[in-house]
Amino acid sequence: MADVARVAGVSSQTVSRVSNGFPGVNEETRKQVLAAMKELGYRPNSAARALKRGEFRTIGVITFTLSTTGNVRTLEAIAVSAANEGYAVTLLPVSAPTQDEVRGAFSRLGELAVDAVIVIMEVHLLDAARLSLPPHVQVVVADSDAGDRYSVVDTDQAGGTRDAVQHLLDLGHDTVWHLAGPVDSYAAQRRADAWRAALTEAGRAAPPMVRGDWTADSGYRAGLELAERPDCTAVFAANDQMALGLLRALHERGRKVPDDVSVIGFDDIPESGSFLPPLTTVHQDFAEVGRRCVAGVLQQVRRGESERGTTLVPTRLVVRESTASPRAR
Repeated sequence: MADVARVAGVSSQTVSRVSNGFPGVNEETRKQVLAAMKELGYRPNSAARALKRGEFRTIGVITFTLSTTGNVRTLEAIAVSAANEGYAVTLLPVSAPTQDEVRGAFSRLGELAVDAVIVIMEVHLLDAARLSLPPHVQVVVADSDAGDRYSVVDTDQAGGTRDAVQHLLDLGHDTVWHLAGPVDSYAAQRRADAWRAALTEAGRAAPPMVRGDWTADSGYRAGLELAERPDCTAVFAANDQMALGLLRALHERGRKVPDDVSVIGFDDIPESGSFLPPLTTVHQDFAEVGRRCVAGVLQQVRRGESERGTTLVPTRLVVRESTASPRAR
């Protein structure tokens, strides 16, 4: 810094102000300092800055899978939002969704320079009594019902499901079948519970639930089963990928969509409008979930205190061509 100051003909304090982006520096002086930095190959030492300020301007993100659309898009939004706030992101993948692996990920945070952590993980792995958080590290959890122990940001799973079921009932279907996600998924369970509750509130019987694992292959296998049910005229799939496999199975078995069976998904992935037929689905605003996670955890960092409670991000129904009124039997 002293060398830059000498070449630029300014004080070290001015160099510091320019390198930290502080206002109040004459534009011509700023250009001189930047030119001197470039000439000398000067780069601010982030480690030294962190020691001086007591902050690392880095957010840790813990997740045990990047294979699902929701996790990938939420992580992307977190990285973009963090960068806009001047923060970097350190990803801590957990190889298996076990308590020991989660505890190990939190332990590694103590060895890394992070100010806060965002967890994208199922709630049953977050046993507060068994996890030791690094001191002064604030936490926000995405896709969870741990609002009594952590600050949580989640999509309105129940509201989106109710909209999907009501849309199919309003079209005239007697009931709605459900292709659910895996049993250990919080999101899948919340959607399944809301599906059953919506049918009960409408005075309709809930058919036997079939289950997949979020993949198109599992949707295809479930679809082969549902295609053999002549009383199945409407299906709510817990995500768009399973809906894709379901559409293929129905097509192969000669059940036309939406003439014979209406299909609705959840997520509104970018490709859902290109399915055949284009898929009616529930839109999740993953970008907003990511933004709120970053905003929430940085608010905690700046206040120096943890917060509890759940923030729900609204969903919206996107009606396309895979749903219609049941044709007369």
